Amino acid sequence: MLHLIYIFAFTIIAFLTISNLIRSLITVSMDSQRPSSRGKSNMYGSRGVPHPELLDDRGVPINEPLLVMRSVSVEDARQQLDALYKASPSQTIDIDEEK
Repeated sequence: MLHLIYIFAFTIIAFLTISNLIRSLITVSMDSQRPSSRGKSNMYGSRGVPHPELLDDRGVPINEPLLVMRSVSVEDARQQLDALYKASPSQTIDIDEEK
């Protein structure tokens, strides 16, 4: 009897999950076909107001890259990490290194 209740419960959950999936797919396809004003600029939200982090002190939108990445070789990264580790105040000295 308990097995039938489990099968019935998981069948209901499966139907709810699949119906939710189909409803989400329909919603996404409807949104993709609708022309939106958000495509003009990525920095504006749904209300057309820019996010506060994209504004300078005067409230003017900034026009500069927010993240600048430079490539670093593996050896340079290792040296920088070693320098940070050696400069750390909580560095512990191993007994083997003292000898």
